[in-house]
Amino acid sequence: MVRGRISRLSVCDVRFPTSLGGHGSDAMHTDPDYSVAYVVIETDAEDGLMGCGFTFTLGKGTEVVVCAVNALTHHVLHKDLKDIVGDFRGFYRQLTSDGQLRWIGPEKGAVHLATAAILNAVWDLWAKQEGKPLWKLLVDMDPRMLVSCIDFRYITDVLTEEEAYKILQQGQVGKKEREKQMLTHGYPAYTTSCAWLGYSDATLKQLCAAALKDGWSRFKVKVGADLQDDIRRCHLIRDMIGPEKILMMDANQRWDVPEAVEWMSKLAEFKPLWIEEPTSPDDILGHATISKALAPLGIGVATGEQCHNRVIFKQLLQADALQFLQIDSCRLGSVNENLSVLLMAQKFGIPVCPHAGGVGLCELVQHLIIFDFISVSGSLENRMCEYVDHLHEHFKYPVIIRQAAYLPPKAAGYSTEMKEESVQKHQYPCGEVWKKLLPAQEN
Repeated sequence: MVRGRISRLSVCDVRFPTSLGGHGSDAMHTDPDYSVAYVVIETDAEDGLMGCGFTFTLGKGTEVVVCAVNALTHHVLHKDLKDIVGDFRGFYRQLTSDGQLRWIGPEKGAVHLATAAILNAVWDLWAKQEGKPLWKLLVDMDPRMLVSCIDFRYITDVLTEEEAYKILQQGQVGKKEREKQMLTHGYPAYTTSCAWLGYSDATLKQLCAAALKDGWSRFKVKVGADLQDDIRRCHLIRDMIGPEKILMMDANQRWDVPEAVEWMSKLAEFKPLWIEEPTSPDDILGHATISKALAPLGIGVATGEQCHNRVIFKQLLQADALQFLQIDSCRLGSVNENLSVLLMAQKFGIPVCPHAGGVGLCELVQHLIIFDFISVSGSLENRMCEYVDHLHEHFKYPVIIRQAAYLPPKAAGYSTEMKEESVQKHQYPCGEVWKKLLPAQEN
């Protein structure tokens, strides 16, 4: 039973010094400090439940997102949760259509990241009040109710509300069997943890060997900074994992369009399943050109982690610009906008392989992709979810990986709640960790 009026919304800047170990490093982001703008929503309900949400950042700039969350807070405070979820589309549109704040968006950039953080907290609270993990809340929800959570503005030329409803109705067939399959076997994952660009060859080999021992069969390697270095590292990882295991590559937006085609033609010998983010995330036609050029080489194009909104995804699908679609739980406008993208991908027959990693992205996106399999796509063909083995220890309900698969979360909520001690220690700039690090960095 949904209950309570929102009485408080707090937000803080939480950063982890991952740059010290080269974790998360790629061709464009060489020194990321994995961070979140962490939102907590409280209500006047007697249950004392809190909704926790966040959006992911790389360190600097988190304070900008925190400011954007504060700027949006007046849309949330003193609202009944029942009224929010009863007209979730209207509430989503209220947040994204603020007559002044949308000027620094609209539905993109820091203001949209802030929207995601707030909405993630709302979804967490809703699922907690219903006593279900978020994936189960979605799976059990009536298709009409699911559709009512989506803002179809700007995408009705590709997906109407009635089409979305029909897709979800079709997904009802065999749903119980697929849920049982997920609970037994989990959702297949791939690992990015072995081959960050800043890792030494020795570290790469060590992590690859450990991953193989743990049963991983799908690996992603970062590329794009130096061709000869890429060739050497891809030789190394392909030799270690063998010809039968799946290898993906990720350039993190490093190349121009012709450069991407030329570079990947020289890495084609390593048989990558896809090249991820080969160029600017905004260049729909550029992705389409790359996709067409690489098709004869058997290399697909994957993108999405920095797609601003559902409109960019709509155009990527319309232009045949990608073969693998990568949703992100904190870049898009939370569950609401991700639902629209999952449904568009289903209509176009494009597999969804979510972006994860960072701080808590694995914890969140597992819910979305498990829901997608059970209620939308019903398929695991060419589908897998990214996994990165960093910072899970800071979460109250961390992901559980078994035999290279995500096991469905059992705890109520969106798995967004961080340990209070971790939040306090890593708050920027006054937390214990940063009080020690900042003077040393200044020297």
